[in-house]
Amino acid sequence: MLSCKNNLFSQIMKRKKMKKNKKKIRKKTLIRSQDQILEKEESSEQEEGFSLKSSAPSHSHGVQPLGNLLLNPFSSNSRNTGLGNLRILTDELVLDVLGFLGGTHLGALSTVSKSFYVFCNHEPLWRNLVLENLKGSFSYNGSWKSTFVSAYRPSFAVSNLSSSGLKVRDFYSDYLFQSWLCASLEMKPEWLERENIVRRSGISVEEFVLNFEELNKPVLLEGSLENWAALEKWDRDYLIRMCGDVGFSVGPVEMKLEDYFRYSDGAIEERPLYLFDPKFAEKVPELGSDYEVPVYFKEDLFSILGNERPDYRWVIIGPAGSGSSFHIDPNSTSAWNAVIKGSKKWVLFPPDLVPPGVHPSPDGAEVACPVSIIEWFMNFYGATTKCKKRPIECVCKAGEVIFVPNGWWHLVINLEESIAITQNYVSRRNLLNVLDFLKRPNASELVSGTRDRVNLYDKFRSTIEVSFPGTIDQLALEAEEKKAQQKKLSFWESVTDAKVGAFKFSF
Repeated sequence: MLSCKNNLFSQIMKRKKMKKNKKKIRKKTLIRSQDQILEKEESSEQEEGFSLKSSAPSHSHGVQPLGNLLLNPFSSNSRNTGLGNLRILTDELVLDVLGFLGGTHLGALSTVSKSFYVFCNHEPLWRNLVLENLKGSFSYNGSWKSTFVSAYRPSFAVSNLSSSGLKVRDFYSDYLFQSWLCASLEMKPEWLERENIVRRSGISVEEFVLNFEELNKPVLLEGSLENWAALEKWDRDYLIRMCGDVGFSVGPVEMKLEDYFRYSDGAIEERPLYLFDPKFAEKVPELGSDYEVPVYFKEDLFSILGNERPDYRWVIIGPAGSGSSFHIDPNSTSAWNAVIKGSKKWVLFPPDLVPPGVHPSPDGAEVACPVSIIEWFMNFYGATTKCKKRPIECVCKAGEVIFVPNGWWHLVINLEESIAITQNYVSRRNLLNVLDFLKRPNASELVSGTRDRVNLYDKFRSTIEVSFPGTIDQLALEAEEKKAQQKKLSFWESVTDAKVGAFKFSF
């Protein structure tokens, strides 16, 4: 029995390590119950509460935050009584254990007790089953459980499966409640009102390089996409017609656009699936011809690698609430992101300031952060008002482009269904940073977007030296001169030192 437990524990830990890209943490908080949120929404003190999406369903199982149990001393937590000996496990660990079960066993276990009913109907469990077993070949059917059941039991009536949830009395769990809350919340107005990014329209390339790229400073550029056919053409009908049965990268699977839009219309969840495809222009060349790189970002030294260059451009499509949690762009590159449809909220922190609630490993290979973007806003956005260095924030709308310098932390959330194109690039201003990154001792873990992580540095450097002889040495010399100049004393400091020396000498 002991060996069985040890084996299960090792499998759970192994499963945790295999999670893609980022480790996640969830901050435990005491949150108002759903009824209190709705009551607050109707009160005159709405600025203190949260607003729920009009399409958000009530919690299907009646889960309440743990704080409500503290205010109800005559109640017991049915979560514990229904789990039996497993009650000593955290909610996260219970769900990790259940993650090893298939759909049939989850369904059977849900009949054991009310507590198991709640846990076994946790939507992310069924989402994982759909994505792992059906890959991208599914038609979203109102909920992940209904989608799974309809795929394996087409004759089973699943129309009311997602709306016939059993209400469980006195079930308290911060983890499960907050998962529902994060999926159901609207962005608060105060999360959107701060706009402190520099905006520019019609500036020259020289001005962009001098005032922004050289200084590694973000800027939002207006009016630089006017010649893009995508601005006029890229709506749902056009994209579906042009792409047909082509599969696009959506999380761990590939989906047709028509299926993805069906999902994004119906899903209300904490972390909506995000379409993020690096090969869209190769898959559908017409899409690549509907846009061109803005004039400010034409120089891209990675392009000399040809087909061996790392992934560098993506089409991005997602519903409101989808996006990317805090990260630094790959391979120490800079980036630009152009919105074609919709709007995006951006929060950016400079390289020397890690965002609150974000915990990178010392080598930068892993980043622990809140499970969802909304959760970060709920628990950590307020702390940014106390930062010595305030983050740079903006809402980027259709027709606008944001420049994201290398090394900057950034979070992006779609405020409505949005379509965008982004590209990462290497210019002369950033070449030395990229080369230093590629030759780090743990580069094989850090480099992304290419199969040959080990040799990318040697390939890139040698190709640069052949294509642009002397460029690396010249840039290195200029960098050293710049450092030396910064170390020189100012005029006032030199005068002060001279006076101090003279005073000591006369004394």
